[in-house]
Amino acid sequence: MKNLWDDTKKKEFKSDLDLRVYSSNLLGESDELVLHGGGNTSVKIDDILYVKGSGWDLVSIKSEGFAPVKLDGLKAMAKLETLSDTDMVSGQKKLMTDKSAPNPSVEAILHAIIPFKFVDHTHADAVVTITNSKNGVEHISKLYPNFLIVPYVMPGFILAKKIYEISKDLDWEKCKGIILHNHGIFTFDNDAKKSYTKMIDAVTIAEEFLDKFAKLEIEQKEKQVIGDALTFVMILAEARGHELIMVQNRSALAQHFASQKNIKTFATRGLLTPEHIIRTKRVPLVLEEGDEIGEAVQKYMDNYKSYFKKFAKDEIMLNSAPNWIVLENIGILSLGKTEKEARIIADINEHTIKAILRADMLGGFESISLKDSFEMEYWELEQAKLKK
Repeated sequence: MKNLWDDTKKKEFKSDLDLRVYSSNLLGESDELVLHGGGNTSVKIDDILYVKGSGWDLVSIKSEGFAPVKLDGLKAMAKLETLSDTDMVSGQKKLMTDKSAPNPSVEAILHAIIPFKFVDHTHADAVVTITNSKNGVEHISKLYPNFLIVPYVMPGFILAKKIYEISKDLDWEKCKGIILHNHGIFTFDNDAKKSYTKMIDAVTIAEEFLDKFAKLEIEQKEKQVIGDALTFVMILAEARGHELIMVQNRSALAQHFASQKNIKTFATRGLLTPEHIIRTKRVPLVLEEGDEIGEAVQKYMDNYKSYFKKFAKDEIMLNSAPNWIVLENIGILSLGKTEKEARIIADINEHTIKAILRADMLGGFESISLKDSFEMEYWELEQAKLKK
């Protein structure tokens, strides 16, 4: 992975927050690090944590996109035994020194307890691909011997609490970063450039490992005709209850993915990183040759309802229709209310299918469990919006 840092720009930066904006933008320039709102960054200035605010993308974030939160208050929250997400959000808001700033990232507590000035967090494809392989624990341990390696837990307070507990006796000066299985990677330093460079160097280790042991070599076959695409859109729009925009992907990669054996099992093994579930749902609808689309959509929706009933307590069920489709031997369709939403889903799917193919070359792709997927999809913070 290329290091984009430019020392000649340093004279443009008048503050640590300016440096934080610059290196955040650099991280955001790479789709292999973050996608559409993914990842978060922070800087500690005096007794305030400036952390990425909700709704901002790293590639375009500016100083006003960082929420200023009292550092001591966040650290105190990490010591609590329990804390609901709703209470965490309201507690963080109370600690903000500028009430007009955006809501702090749900990872603000974790950023606060990492004892370095600059903290960078991404969902780097290469790292998450390895952690989503069946031998990922072994591979990651060997590749990152000086990192704190954490099994998957729910983001937010639960993750912050977990790291707070396991790092009590940690020598942070010897710790080069944190790997979160099935989720992402953190790097940190008291210098913005060094923290950014640690991220690039760490991700490069994973990329070089994949190039050696899971290199994809795909040839473009003759593209297949999708058929009556309008029928797909009409049936799915009826199932979703609103008009839809469809983005087609018949690239060599998409066709290769859609041509795998036992495609219905192969393509429905879960997510690349948990936050994607809000966009894509856990799995796509898979249509094999000869399937009737209306029947297939209904079966997908019935299966989704069964999944919901298995884990639901008092949650409100989201739309049960699919957000993307794998067409056997042809490619992938991504669906959204708007063209922007459809293209975001298409981007996520492009990264996901590549990761699945490469993880299979490392022993098999293995995402988070159904239960963990449900908890992420029906996160308390998202449900609160629906219940209002």
